[in-house]
Amino acid sequence: MIDRSAWAEPGVETLHPGVHRIPLPLPSDALRAVNVYVLEDLAEDDGLLLVDSGWATPEARRALEEGLAAIGRDLTEIRDILVTHVHRDHYTHAVELRRSLGCRVHLGAGERRGLELLNERRGGLSFLLRTLCQAGATALAEEVRPLYPDDYDPRDWAAPDHWLGEETLRFPGGGLRVVPTPGHTRGHVVYLDERRGLMFSGDHVLPHITPSVGFEPADPGGRPLADFLDSLHLMTRYADARLLPAHGPVTDSVHARVTELLAHHEDRLRATLTALGDGANDAFGVARGLTWTRREVPFGDLDAVNRMLAVNETVAHLDVLVLRGRTTVETADGTHRYARVR
Repeated sequence: MIDRSAWAEPGVETLHPGVHRIPLPLPSDALRAVNVYVLEDLAEDDGLLLVDSGWATPEARRALEEGLAAIGRDLTEIRDILVTHVHRDHYTHAVELRRSLGCRVHLGAGERRGLELLNERRGGLSFLLRTLCQAGATALAEEVRPLYPDDYDPRDWAAPDHWLGEETLRFPGGGLRVVPTPGHTRGHVVYLDERRGLMFSGDHVLPHITPSVGFEPADPGGRPLADFLDSLHLMTRYADARLLPAHGPVTDSVHARVTELLAHHEDRLRATLTALGDGANDAFGVARGLTWTRREVPFGDLDAVNRMLAVNETVAHLDVLVLRGRTTVETADGTHRYARVR
């Protein structure tokens, strides 16, 4: 049997000469770890470039120090950190490392509004809880609210040195193409090393799971899943590359996994339409009629956080069905009500 969690074990995996993967632990997170990629041959002064940084915890910093020591390097050699998106497990350690080491932090420009909301203390769960209420899941919103204490620290959410657009970053040792991939968050980007055929995919393309969409402080704009599907299709316009994800093991083909993810979402769209036709008319009711995860767990058997994610995913699928003309939506008493188009 394949051990799907082996990738998260501490240590260093050398993927290509000068390219290493170091998994950093996550506190109380089902994902277990986040992959930080170390590139030795791009940055100036023979320094290091990181893709993603981890969650700002003492354990993550220690794991990064130990991983770098295993390849004969040191934290002080970090020159640039390229972050794929603004989620805590990708961004906050970069801000902390910049504060102590003076390295530069790069982040997709689409994350600007989410970061502003966090710094205005208007981010966090507010938009997600509003989405739950509009989905007919007010009681679930109240159940979830106390699970996310207000632990905001402005030092975690300082702005990056460089807001990234669709561009190629030039370093002394070569370039990395920045490809905006909205969906998981509005400003998510992936980094393509075309010379070596490597895609640093963040949470956009993951080998074992499909990421949540629109899970961010800012309003994702009403079509996060449609954006995500468009961003998946975009990946096939580039030459196939080795998949270097933020969570999970490295695999051989971005295109192969993108094909699987697109098929999965088409299956979910069909199942969502069927559940809507079975009598439910809001996202909460539709979500309860579906099963979840690879193990097809009934909605009622999920914990509160995963029920929240399930309802939000159902909202995203219903909104794609509206965009495709398969359903209509109206708002009554603050709840979005959907109907199949006959």
